[in-house]
Amino acid sequence: MPEPSAHPVDRFFRITARGSTFGREIRGGFATFFTMAYILVLNPIILGTAEDKYGNKLDGAELVTATALVAAVMTVIMGVGGNLPLALAAGLGLNAVVAFQLAPQMSWPDAMGLVFVEGILICVLVVTGLREAVMHAIPPALKYAISVGIGLFIAFIGFIDAGFATRIPGDTGSVPVQLGAGGHLSGWPILVFCVGVLLTVALLARKVRGAILISIVVTTVIAVIINEIADIAPAAWGLTVPAVPDDVVGTPDFGLLGAFSPFGAFSEVGAVTLVLLIFTLILSDFFDTMGTVVGISSEAGLLDDEGKVPHLGRVLLIDGAAAVAGGAASASSNTSYIESAAGVGEGARTGFANLVTGGLFALALFFAPLALIVPAQAAAPALVAVGFLLMAQVRHIDWERWDLAIPAFLTVVVMPFTYSITNGIGAGFVAYVVIKTVLGKAREVHWLLWGAAALFLVYFGIDPIEQLLDVK
Repeated sequence: MPEPSAHPVDRFFRITARGSTFGREIRGGFATFFTMAYILVLNPIILGTAEDKYGNKLDGAELVTATALVAAVMTVIMGVGGNLPLALAAGLGLNAVVAFQLAPQMSWPDAMGLVFVEGILICVLVVTGLREAVMHAIPPALKYAISVGIGLFIAFIGFIDAGFATRIPGDTGSVPVQLGAGGHLSGWPILVFCVGVLLTVALLARKVRGAILISIVVTTVIAVIINEIADIAPAAWGLTVPAVPDDVVGTPDFGLLGAFSPFGAFSEVGAVTLVLLIFTLILSDFFDTMGTVVGISSEAGLLDDEGKVPHLGRVLLIDGAAAVAGGAASASSNTSYIESAAGVGEGARTGFANLVTGGLFALALFFAPLALIVPAQAAAPALVAVGFLLMAQVRHIDWERWDLAIPAFLTVVVMPFTYSITNGIGAGFVAYVVIKTVLGKAREVHWLLWGAAALFLVYFGIDPIEQLLDVK
């Protein structure tokens, strides 16, 4: 057993007691940052390319600042308060819900207000102990299916954003999407995307640490070179043209901080839709966090004899607070990152590593100009890669049990096919309740799931219900 240290920082973080050293913690902090730094590019692209109900878009520079700031602050708080090598940042999948599910139905401040409310509710669930109750209510197969469906949805968004797949305009008698702009691939930007996809999957297959970030950087450099030497119309790249910025360092733009309306969405959508949107946010945040916290703690050898995470309630409360902070800063809900495993692999065992990771995110506040030169064609391959990583969880679903497999299947396919995460979750929940009932296993369905399925039935049938009740 390691000897206790006289150093106060060592004692506070229990670095020696957990068999680590300052050197390992620092290396781990760097490894975690460089593994998850891609979010500084992807979050602004996902949120910045979407329009709200009124056609407004969020500013890229402000999004980079908000993303880096919340990640820095909440990662440090998790390190000090939770003493786990567990970094936090805007959640992939969660930001897709905000961008493509919430924003089209309301203004951006209203959408971020819902994220804020979601975070408050998660904190309440933690304090009351209901978070674990909800965790147990949903069968594992549907939890995995939600992640898989979000993965396919994110990958589809990547293909669309890059122009690899496009909608056929005005053609209702053919397939709804096609390869490239005219049934084939053409143009330098598409080539950049294809190179990026191949590079990303090659690095992932080689299990290179920081594969996604490396791919984004290399593909962006290729895009900048091509843009300099080839005659390419700026519009061909989309919203972001890969041109060398005049300044590498810039002043952080905090314009989005506080630009949220906690109750604005209540006047934008109906009560049932509002409940389901919040429910979707909570679901998307809920299960990834639990899996990530347990997985990282287990890999670091920090689980106790009963397999429990140390200070779990405190850790989950900080994670909920990260969602609150993400909404307040318009950075989308922040959550724990499985990429923290890279830091654990380098020897990190305490929250001291988070001080390093959080410090690097704070430093990134001043390098927004670099993030703003990344075109969609260089960032989209990362979305495809993340889709694959989430898709890998499909192996945990028992496809021999049709009472679980059919709802899981509907959850997975309805998300990308309807371009809606909420629709996928609803289809899965309703199918699960119905199938369990017809098989005489209704008692196996938790009452919370019955309630959710009833809400989704109203959600899907809202139009005929309104007609029946003569409600306009």
